Amino acid sequence: MKRPRFSDPPSMPVTGEPPADRLARALPLAGTPGQAYVERRAVPVEVADAAGVRFDADWNGRPAVIVAMRDHQENLTAVHGRYLHSVGKEVKMLTIGPGGGAVSVMGGRQVEPLILVEGLFDALSLATCGWASVATIGRWAPWLPEVTAGRVVCLAFDAGKPGEAHVSWYAERLCDAQVRRLLPPPRCQDWNTALVKRGRGAVSRWIRDCLAAHNS
Repeated sequence: MKRPRFSDPPSMPVTGEPPADRLARALPLAGTPGQAYVERRAVPVEVADAAGVRFDADWNGRPAVIVAMRDHQENLTAVHGRYLHSVGKEVKMLTIGPGGGAVSVMGGRQVEPLILVEGLFDALSLATCGWASVATIGRWAPWLPEVTAGRVVCLAFDAGKPGEAHVSWYAERLCDAQVRRLLPPPRCQDWNTALVKRGRGAVSRWIRDCLAAHNS
């Protein structure tokens, strides 16, 4: 499988503002349209806030929730934005910065096992259910083989063929880790769908039982 290649701009298009400046000017979610957006996706605003999610009313022309992407030494590498609304062919997301980072939620990079998910709302959904994770945002972080060596890594990417291809790609590159597959619950393509459809308790038990089965 070829890994998707993203051409993320190094700075904000048109204005040229660097990622750090845009992150610094963003607002806390509470009381903004960003709060309503995350809550509509069944993520409590407190969970999103603790994960570092913020609101930007003009993320290249549209309102978005944004979050920092960092390397394994906590250096800012990019800022990822998820638009609150998209119409027609409008893109749903925009990430700016040189890349090489990920979104670690609830200290997910240090937690055992290390759970890798794809999207921001996958990680926020797991956090809502009490589980730490790291969101790749569909990008490759070159330090992952080093920080996962000798550890159990659960690849919790989407269900379906694209997700399985993504799992295969990562499994090949995390060859020094003990790789496990962690699927969303049945009839749920991703973790946010699972949270919305099944609820916090059911998803938390599903993850707990799956991890226990891996260890048996």
